[in-house]
Amino acid sequence: MRYAYSTLSEAVNDLQRRGYTDDLMLNGHCVVCDARGVSLDPAEFEIDEFHRFEGNSDTDDQSVVYAISSKSDDIKGILVNAYGPDASSMTQEMVRKLATH
Repeated sequence: MRYAYSTLSEAVNDLQRRGYTDDLMLNGHCVVCDARGVSLDPAEFEIDEFHRFEGNSDTDDQSVVYAISSKSDDIKGILVNAYGPDASSMTQEMVRKLATH
């Protein structure tokens, strides 16, 4: 099933409802779940779906939400990241992983 959302908060709320409850952060070379003390290299997780959003009043307000899972670490979470001018710096391996979606 393909999901479509009007806002970032709508996407996050629905993903959480569907079980993506871990808060994930980007750490340049990996995705981190602080609550569980887990760091995932690009080969250790899957991007199940993603949704891009652009601010209505500010084109610099661009973000993407990723629904990410890792069976080996029993992680199912959400990563919200900026793209465009405000994108965080990442390793090339992480850029490739996220760019495939």
